[in-house]
Amino acid sequence: MNAYTDLAKSLKLPTGAFIDGEFVAAASGAIFETRNPYTGELIATLPACDAVDVDRAVAAARRSFEAGVWSALHPSERKAVLGKLADLLMENRDELAVMEALDAGKPITDCIEMDLPETANCIRWHGEAQDKLYDQIAPTAPDALALVVREPVGVVAAVLPWNFPLMMMAWKIGPALATGNSVIVKPAEQTSLTALRLAVLALEAGVPPGVLNVVTGMGPDVGEPLGRHMDVDALTFTGSTEVGRKFLEYSAQSNVKEVCLEMGGKSAAVVLSDAEDIAEIAETQAEAIFWNMGENCTANSRIIAHKDVYDELVAELAKQVADWPLGDPLDPATRQGPLVSEEHFAKVSGLVDSGKAQGARVVAGGEGAGGLLFKPTIFAEVTPGMDIYQKEIFGPVVGVIRAESDEEAIKMANQTEYGLAATLYTSSIAKAHRYARKLKAGTVGVNTYSEGEISTPFGGFKASGFGGRDNGIHAHEQYTELKTIWIDLSE
Repeated sequence: MNAYTDLAKSLKLPTGAFIDGEFVAAASGAIFETRNPYTGELIATLPACDAVDVDRAVAAARRSFEAGVWSALHPSERKAVLGKLADLLMENRDELAVMEALDAGKPITDCIEMDLPETANCIRWHGEAQDKLYDQIAPTAPDALALVVREPVGVVAAVLPWNFPLMMMAWKIGPALATGNSVIVKPAEQTSLTALRLAVLALEAGVPPGVLNVVTGMGPDVGEPLGRHMDVDALTFTGSTEVGRKFLEYSAQSNVKEVCLEMGGKSAAVVLSDAEDIAEIAETQAEAIFWNMGENCTANSRIIAHKDVYDELVAELAKQVADWPLGDPLDPATRQGPLVSEEHFAKVSGLVDSGKAQGARVVAGGEGAGGLLFKPTIFAEVTPGMDIYQKEIFGPVVGVIRAESDEEAIKMANQTEYGLAATLYTSSIAKAHRYARKLKAGTVGVNTYSEGEISTPFGGFKASGFGGRDNGIHAHEQYTELKTIWIDLSE
């Protein structure tokens, strides 16, 4: 027993969708269960909303947007409210962290030390940025004035993944709210609780009713109606490439709404022949794949190592996981909790079995550890034809691939339909610049695993991304429309 376990017992959990500033049941009365992936116990029941509820939320968002209660505020006023929301998130950090650990199976230490601070910082950063951005005046003849301005797009739908529920919500609503839009959030059905709690805190901070709505339910019942809705102006999605493609179809089949997609990944860490301190690289790469149970789209699930360092790297990786603490997410000592659901556990297990069948060598793990826990798994002698080389596993599984040369290693890293992130290890500044440019990925970490930070745009190439970027000032662009105002000054 610890303080987090005690807090879990006293949580007051939401039981409704959040539309127009209040909790409501689904119009149909339908509900679904959310369960603790570690114990299997029921946490809460939530409304299983459908298109009727989506219509209610969109109507509330449209009404608030057109009324100007948020969209017409001075940017500094929105900044103040978002700053207050960031403060409230930190004031309620323990409660939100426990809620997230229970719902998603995430280690409580990660939630406390990483997810909550980054969520609050993201919302504060976008709020702070908004009153420091200037529109433009285009060069014209003296008898005209051309203003180039950005205006909020209107009603924004945000469809979230289950692996970082709060952080991904902040990545979406931070820039969308800062730029003056009204938002409907569809959280993943596996992890809806903290999105609902955040919406309440936003109302307390001063976000007007109807500006931030949370509609719970299944993808086909809530996500698809949002994607097809004629009164949703823009949609942002983080999740699988398969589902992301569907949102492009929904947009084309409805009002051609703007769509921003951050999708799957099969990120590679490339360890070149001159890489130094292989033990340190192994430690970093163990974190890069086993952090958050490997349920991370940028996880370095492929390590492509030059033949001169390959054997040492495999041995050092095995040392890293020898005593990797698995268990109760509410135990601060736990580094790896359960996978999010039985369905996902089965997917990960199936891909691990395919690796064994296709000839990869298991160096560590390769099986479950009870319940939905899965042992940190390392495969050696992986080749490009294997499923575990090409497919996104989204679990604590890494394949190590041998390259005959540095050039071959870079070529192999790009042998995937994805292009979200990559890592490069070298002691040569010339190689760092040259090969980082050649890696087809939206973010490249050099001599470190990194997704950048709030000030740097995040998104992918190829099947990993479309239509925009999360984070940085660049994220504001996808929630605004560019307008030219031409004024005739001639007499």
